[in-house]
Order: sequence, then structure tokens, then C-alpha cells
Amino acid sequence: MYGAILGDIIGSPFEFDRGDKSKNFDLFTKGCEFTDDTVMTIAVAEALITVGLDAEKYDIAEAVISNMQAWGRKYPYAGYGGRFRHWLTEKNPKPYNSYGNGSAMRVSAVGWLYPTLERTREVAIYTAEVTHNHPEGIKGAEATASCIFLARHGANKEQIKEYVVNEFGYNLDRTLDEIRPGFHMDESCQGTVPEAIIAFLEAEDYEDAVRNAVSLGGDTDTLAAIAGSIAEAYYDMSAILRAECRARVNMDILEVMELFDDAIGRIPFDAEENEDLSGNEAIEIAINQLYEQDDKESFLFLLTMLCSRMKNEGHALVPFIEVGEGFLSDMDVYQLKEGDTVTLDHDVRLRMDTVTENKEEEWLYLFTCEAELRKQQCGNVIMSIPIADMLRIALDSDKVLGLVINPFGRYVKFDKDILKLLLDEFERDWKEE
Repeated sequence: MYGAILGDIIGSPFEFDRGDKSKNFDLFTKGCEFTDDTVMTIAVAEALITVGLDAEKYDIAEAVISNMQAWGRKYPYAGYGGRFRHWLTEKNPKPYNSYGNGSAMRVSAVGWLYPTLERTREVAIYTAEVTHNHPEGIKGAEATASCIFLARHGANKEQIKEYVVNEFGYNLDRTLDEIRPGFHMDESCQGTVPEAIIAFLEAEDYEDAVRNAVSLGGDTDTLAAIAGSIAEAYYDMSAILRAECRARVNMDILEVMELFDDAIGRIPFDAEENEDLSGNEAIEIAINQLYEQDDKESFLFLLTMLCSRMKNEGHALVPFIEVGEGFLSDMDVYQLKEGDTVTLDHDVRLRMDTVTENKEEEWLYLFTCEAELRKQQCGNVIMSIPIADMLRIALDSDKVLGLVINPFGRYVKFDKDILKLLLDEFERDWKEE
């Protein structure tokens, strides 16, 4: 579901052919915002979770209708189509034989919540036909939910393609290069869903799928929402993109995203917002979780907490070694007050301390708190340095292999490949915030 929401946000500035049909664009611009795609995705997800996974057709339909109307009232200017906007205000809303792509763009939660493909398709139909009871509207929702289900259960792209072609009859043999020149605004399922699936099939990762979808032009937010929803299930999303998604929605939407995470058993990414946690304690919690679970989700959780602290200008304690004598020997630095001045009669030279695994491997290190710092003796000068700066220093140093956090307890090491990935994403996505 994150993949659909972030796709919607990234694609929103380029709708109605406002882009240049290129994959080369800034991922996040001032025009990025969630639209009706996100609002209705959240409405459907909340409804399904509320009624329970074993709910019958009538209960699902009633909950979806009620929730979509309630969320529509919350966000009346999110960009709904004319007929759907009228449906949102009806006292006794009825389906209106639509084959628009709204049924497909809001269905992503269905692909995650249910244990079988048969049940996934069944519920996708229920969520579609409350408005989009045209066969093409139903097909679009079914196909999208099926792709998500297959992707998250390990099907490869050929298997996904074959299933969609055989079950739904979409032509997936075209390439994006063939589609792009003549493709323009088309809000139908039959003119959107196959193209979004092809954008996923040609992609190398989540971001590439969204860029593929946006490069087609036309209804870019919905294309990217559908392609992104499938790509998330197939590739997952980077911790930074997942955090970016959370940062760009309102709190009421975020609350449903967290409810959804809990429903599918995903590790929550909000540890830093917990009132019982503060500052770098979020990183410590994430490291402990990595030790206890040792899986991809817990590693992504750690990356998210680290990036969140970087985004909020978090600092860490960093040891230095004094080269020479006299800096600390006759001075009680803890008695200094703000505004005091100190005069030294000698040059002070410091170098960063390192830890070694063997004679040939050195790593820079930092601590999240004083308790970690005191576990062993380290450099005799401790400074507070922005975490992002420490990552840069470690990455630029020819003498070290990377960076270690809390080396004397439960520690985690980041080699330079990971440091580069983190900094590239951090500087690109958050430099304007």
C-alpha cells in the first residue's frame, strides 16, 4: 500500500501530460502531493481491516461505501472525477457502471490482506463493484490485486505476466517505448492497468517502476500508484522511500497506514514518534530488534531510524584521540559554561579514534549515548557530531572500511557501499526539507 501512495505522490505533478515523457525527473518536487488515489486507497484499507478478513460480501460493500464517503468528506478537493464526486454525496449510493481506473488505484490493500489468490480476487470485486460494476472496472481491480498477491508470494515476472494475460486478456507484449509516443490521458481501466503493469514488468526496482509509469504521461498519478503498488510487493521499497512516503501524508492517513502495517505483521516504522523514546534511543531499539529478528524488515527498520535521526539533525558521540599533551590534563572541561573562553599555550591536534577487527581492518565508530560510551575505554576527547557528517567522513576516508555504531555492545557495521547508498538517498530526497 505504501507503494501505491508514494506512486500517487510522485506522479501527481505530471498528470495531464505536464511532464516531458521522460524517466529523468526529480523524484520529489514542490508539486508532489497525495490525491484522491491515496484517499480512496486509505478508505478501502481501513474498511477491510475494520470488518475483518472473514467478512461477507454485504458487510465488505457496506463498509467500503461508508468509508469512501467519510474520507471523501474529509478530503473533498482531492481530485475526484465528476461522477464519483457526485456518488460521494449520495444518501443511497449505487454503482454507476463505471470502467474508470479508480477501482484499480484504490485496491492495493486487498493484494496484501488475504491468504489466497481466490479470496484476493473475490474481495477485489467487492471493492470495485460498489461504484465500478462495469466488467472492465471489475477486471482492472482484480488484475491489480492479483499482481500484488503473486508478487508478494514470490512469483517471477514471467509468471505474473502469464497469469494476467490468461486470466484477464490484457496485451502485455507491448513495450513502454512503443506505448509512450501515442499515449495520452486515459482514465479507463482498460487504458491504464495494462500500461501500469508493463511499467512494472520493465522495471529494475520500485523507483524505476514509478519512473516508467510517469514517463508514459497521461494519468501519471494513477499509473504510478498501480505500478508502484505491484513493484512494492515484488521489490520492496527502500527505508528512505518508505519514510518519505510517511512524511508526505497527513496524520489521519498515517494512522491507517500504521493500522495496515499491524494487520499484515509489518514492523512499525514509528519508534521515534513513541513518547517513551527520545533521540538516538530509536536507533538502539532498532539495533536490538535486528539482533533479535535478523531479517530484512528489521534491517529496513534500522535504516529508517538512522535516516530519521539524520533528517532531524541528530548527533552522536564520537571519540577522538589527543595528539600531544596538555589539552585535558590541567582543565576541568565540565566546569566550562557557555560563553567561557579558553587559552591554550600549545597546539591541540586531534585524530579520530578507530576500532580494529584485525591488523588490516579499521572502522570509525560512534556512540548513541553515554551508557554505550562507558562500556569500554576509548578516545580521551568526546565530541557531539551530526550523524550525517560522520557517515560522510567514514565514506571519504581511505584508511577505514566503514562505520560502526556502538562497537562495545550490540553493534552494527555499515560498509562504504551502504554508507554511499544512505547518503545518496538522504541528500537527494531530503536536502530541501
